[in-house]
Amino acid sequence: MKHALQLRKEGRLKESNERLLTLIKDAPGDPQLNYQVAWSFDVLGLESEAVPFYEKAIGLGLEAEELEGALLGLGSTYRTLGDYEKSAATLIKGTELFPENHAMKAFYAMALYNLGRHQEAMELLLKGLVNTSNDTSIQTYKRAIEYYADKLDQVWD
Repeated sequence: MKHALQLRKEGRLKESNERLLTLIKDAPGDPQLNYQVAWSFDVLGLESEAVPFYEKAIGLGLEAEELEGALLGLGSTYRTLGDYEKSAATLIKGTELFPENHAMKAFYAMALYNLGRHQEAMELLLKGLVNTSNDTSIQTYKRAIEYYADKLDQVWD
């Protein structure tokens, strides 16, 4: 697997994918290998092919950082395929398990947007912005942005 990952790092994505597919034949129950195969399809733009490998990797018990990456990858992939409900469900699970992963929250906000839940999406993005930005103008208005994040439709007289 190290060789396949090195190929990916070198930008030889198709070769990496082919190598991983050869390896998975001998170890179909390896969660890390299933995750890497899914990832290799994802980077090739073959999202539909990635889904079953992400699902299997997660089901086989990926842990820690790899589980975090697989949930984000699967949730994002579901969204790009138009399966917004599965995307949101996967990404909310990811945000619950990995609450400090702000990229996961951003992808969840995209899924919420696709589901027409614009208020929730904006609130999540605005709160993420104030909690992760070092921009002085954002930090100057942090309290106001946080306050208005869940009141975007409210009008004051």
